[in-house]
Amino acid sequence: MSDRSGLTVSHHAAELALIGCAALAWYFTFSGLTDMSTGPGTMGLGLWGFLGVWALMMAAMMLPALAPLTSTYLRSIRAVRSRRVRAIRTTGLVGGYLLTWIGFGVVAYAAAALSALLAEDEADIAPWVGAGVLVAAGAYQLTPLKNFCLRHCRSPIAFLLHVSGYKGRLRDVRVGMYHGVYCVGCCWGLMVVLIAVGVMNLAWMAVLTVVIFLEKTWKYGPALSRITGVSLIVFALFVPAHPELLPGLQMTAPM
Repeated sequence: MSDRSGLTVSHHAAELALIGCAALAWYFTFSGLTDMSTGPGTMGLGLWGFLGVWALMMAAMMLPALAPLTSTYLRSIRAVRSRRVRAIRTTGLVGGYLLTWIGFGVVAYAAAALSALLAEDEADIAPWVGAGVLVAAGAYQLTPLKNFCLRHCRSPIAFLLHVSGYKGRLRDVRVGMYHGVYCVGCCWGLMVVLIAVGVMNLAWMAVLTVVIFLEKTWKYGPALSRITGVSLIVFALFVPAHPELLPGLQMTAPM
């Protein structure tokens, strides 16, 4: 009984550690990057600098939703009694997960660079393109593929059955990357919204973080996903007449 209690405490400690890391990421994002532009482009950063900022943002936005699954994964390796080994394995899982999102950050960098070109060279059509992006992101929320990926994120049992056969030193990194692929499949549309509203738009980051967390953990998460999709489509209808709604596609913000 004492061993089981100790493991339970360890699981809760892992969840709290991830939430603490997310809080630190939010702190550094807010304190170090608030002077950056919420307008179009890559914030004046090259690829590697952008990926560093992107990794910080993903840690802030995604780790809270990852905490319950991490706790479930640790229960599946309860035979590991060493706290140090469990900490290392948890770090491998989180590291692999963030690596997947950093890979998606390359796509985000290209999209951000294109948004700057669009805002500068085609200012008249930029709001229409932005509205199209929002409609596409909203429509994706209503697709079977989104629902399939969301079911994976909400179903730790199926997840554990798949990864139970992973072996080798990098097995936990592979587990994190495997889950990360489904998470990207679930949330890429919401991340594309950040390109349209400005990559460093902290208000939108906070809203999307709450939506992602509730989608994956709340019992009404799938319904919220559909409501979010419809809301994005409705929001897009106002953009052509009010292009200021998408600062990520305007050159008015200081670069």
